[in-house]
Amino acid sequence: MKQFTNKTVEAALEDAAIDLGVDIKSLAYKVVEEKSGLFSKKATIEVYGMDDAVDYAEDYLQKTIAALGIEISTSATVEDDIIRLSIDSERNPVLIGKGGRTLQALNELVRLAVSNKFHHRFRILLDVGGYKEDKYDRIERIARRVARDVVRDRMDSKLEAMTPDERRIVHNCLNGMEHIATESEGEGNERAVVIKYVD
Repeated sequence: MKQFTNKTVEAALEDAAIDLGVDIKSLAYKVVEEKSGLFSKKATIEVYGMDDAVDYAEDYLQKTIAALGIEISTSATVEDDIIRLSIDSERNPVLIGKGGRTLQALNELVRLAVSNKFHHRFRILLDVGGYKEDKYDRIERIARRVARDVVRDRMDSKLEAMTPDERRIVHNCLNGMEHIATESEGEGNERAVVIKYVD
């Protein structure tokens, strides 16, 4: 993290954006000090980088799972502004849960913790023992097969409800496929991708 001081918070943010070579909107920061006196103004902000968010996410995840009495090893990477955390332990099935529900809950917990800490929304994706990667491969295969059926029959088809990251896999893998459009429909846990035929 780095600190920037100027007369106003806005000016300090501009300094940070120039120094870090990023857009102001993408900065994760908190105001450390803001003084407005008769003769002088001063504002200091603390700007967090992706590395700070990754370190915090890993530390939070390890402490949370250790509280359950499970030892884990983690590795982190950042791809396309997504923090990807891979977990491995001797109790992977417990961390995955039925249908991946425990993993999904852990993912949401870590995402909320990091967002609250840095007052900035980070995209975080947890995986346990390659479970998500295997599931993504399976989802891609199903999506392509269903899309071929939609093109052949010229009838729309709705897939089963999926998590946001799983729906993104469907949208991405079918993007650009001839005569196919995808759209998410439904609310909350019932949200699903509809594969549509287009002329």
